[in-house]
Amino acid sequence: MDHPRGLVLVVEDEPAISDLVRRYLTAAGFGVHLETGVHGALEAVRRLRPAAVLLDVGLPDGDGTDVCRAMRERGDWTPVLFVTARDEEVDRVLGLELGADDYVTKPFSPRELVARVRTVVRRSTAPAGPRVLRDGALALDQGARSLSVDGEERHLTATELNLLEVLMSAPGRVFGRAELLSRAWGQADYGSSRTVDVHVAQLRAKLGEHCPVETVRGAGYRARRPS
Repeated sequence: MDHPRGLVLVVEDEPAISDLVRRYLTAAGFGVHLETGVHGALEAVRRLRPAAVLLDVGLPDGDGTDVCRAMRERGDWTPVLFVTARDEEVDRVLGLELGADDYVTKPFSPRELVARVRTVVRRSTAPAGPRVLRDGALALDQGARSLSVDGEERHLTATELNLLEVLMSAPGRVFGRAELLSRAWGQADYGSSRTVDVHVAQLRAKLGEHCPVETVRGAGYRARRPS
């Protein structure tokens, strides 16, 4: 199942709260991956590259601010929203100084939380203007969500277009299958990496020599750098 809005990493150690948040985010079209601690959260951020991270401040193995701090220190500016029972001004200021995008206190309205997630994701992914990704005769128009070769439109499924767009947005960068599942499908199912291989094969069949996707053995896929 595709999740058109992307994947949200929810880091929360209270099952009742994480389940509530998961149900509302899923209903809103987001994929959801759950973690309960700092270590698992940092590993999930690295592997899945989520569209946004919901962080509980108080975690069993540390503080949610540690996750945000580590992300920012390594140059990862994925939107972060703190969800916490703390409501002191100093906590709010600390979270924002660390680079958090929003701050929600418990108890919260699930609908309001979903609205805030939508806002930060939309803000972080909004294009600065019309953008066309090119590789030789191939042109991917991100605004129109269309692909053409030598000016002739080629019909791709939404998922194939998502996958190609992720790769062409960072030519030369190697993407692992788990990250591609997260970014193109909004899924965190490591067991479905074969799905990526199948869609790459479909892209190659449809685009032939114009397909810019290269296999990096043992690592994943990349889009070649345009000559």
